[in-house]
Amino acid sequence: MPHPPPILSALPDLTLAGIIDILIVAFLLYQALLVVRGTRAGHILVGILVMVVLYAVAVWAGLEALRALLSFIVPYLGLAIIVLFQSEIRRTLARIGRKRWLHAGFRAPESLHEIVFAVEQLTAQKTGALIILERDIGLRTFVESGVRLESLISRDLLLSIFQPRLPLHDGAVIIQKDRIAAAACFLPLTTNPTLSRNLGTRHRAAIGITEETDCLSVVVSEETGRISVATFGEIVSGITLAELLNRINAHFGLERQATVDHAEPLYSPKPNDSAGRHQPVGEVNPR
Repeated sequence: MPHPPPILSALPDLTLAGIIDILIVAFLLYQALLVVRGTRAGHILVGILVMVVLYAVAVWAGLEALRALLSFIVPYLGLAIIVLFQSEIRRTLARIGRKRWLHAGFRAPESLHEIVFAVEQLTAQKTGALIILERDIGLRTFVESGVRLESLISRDLLLSIFQPRLPLHDGAVIIQKDRIAAAACFLPLTTNPTLSRNLGTRHRAAIGITEETDCLSVVVSEETGRISVATFGEIVSGITLAELLNRINAHFGLERQATVDHAEPLYSPKPNDSAGRHQPVGEVNPR
């Protein structure tokens, strides 16, 4: 019987523990690659890897001058990675530690419709707005950067907050479960170089907060009145109200989904309602 090659014979036997170990390492590397993909951190990581490869080549080939030069740099790469990738490391740990089943999340359909009511009117008026819906990862740090409200969600309050030239107009509204936690909140801007340069500060802030947390951002453009939704670092623009409701339902795992014709408005004023209150015209059915 032929003997296996020396390289294969030197490898340890693959056990169940070894398979689990390999899968865990592969998962962690995959999560790290997802975080740096399409960002400036990806180019920095490539530069660090090039330096490590050059150091290995210098040691293997006996290039003493190059090895001596890199020997002063390579030992500090660990500290450099922590400093340069602090936001990416924080984002990765948050993604790995996110457990949807530990929290109930946003599950208030009545409040959800109040938000959609407000978005509809903001769109019609072309009033810029940024609404953040918290899911599992807490947004306390960003809530503390704004003006605390801790009020029940209502369409009228949201419309009042985003009225132009008012103190709370700039910044984001953060909603935690069934309450408006704060307004005029400061959010981190995305630095993704692949995004369109036409995106304004409000849209970049909507993307930036979803890169660090699992929240959902709703944006209304003050120039066009178009509705955009951002989740997990990606944004979709020009959606309808029905699509907005469906995306929120899907993101938070709600059991309801709007089944209306996207060609018709999801909400319209009730004819005999002098106050102009809006009522849903499409039926919302369980999946």
